[in-house]
Amino acid sequence: MKTTQKYGKKADTALSMWVKLVRASATMGKLSRENIESFGLTEPQFGVLETLGHVGPLTLGELGRKRLVSGGNITCVVDNLEKEGLVERIHSTEDRRTIEVRLTKKGNELFERIFVQHAEHITKLASVLNETEQKQLADLCKKLGLGLSK
Repeated sequence: MKTTQKYGKKADTALSMWVKLVRASATMGKLSRENIESFGLTEPQFGVLETLGHVGPLTLGELGRKRLVSGGNITCVVDNLEKEGLVERIHSTEDRRTIEVRLTKKGNELFERIFVQHAEHITKLASVLNETEQKQLADLCKKLGLGLSK
């Protein structure tokens, strides 16, 4: 059953694509979030651990830009991870205003343990599409995102 009225072929196609994209993203996001929460982390905390685990130490500003969050939000997330002993702030020796955030030994061990499990979970979720379809979808999402950011 079609849920859109007739707004014209192009509009109907675009609206249908948008609804399907949002629904698929919401479902995948919910299932991913549930997996992340099973590790006792919030999505933003997991995202910071994942970023630092893959990229290495970053300043708060760089971390915020990579995670697409404001400075205040990233500071709060890092504060909470620091309280848990998972990250530490290191003051630059060259510029005392610059503070890098890096994983502690405990944080790195947690990252190494849980990211593999999360990757397996995402792989299982994505398996409703074959590898070719996953690559096509990734390419289309990239094209859409880059095209909209111009």
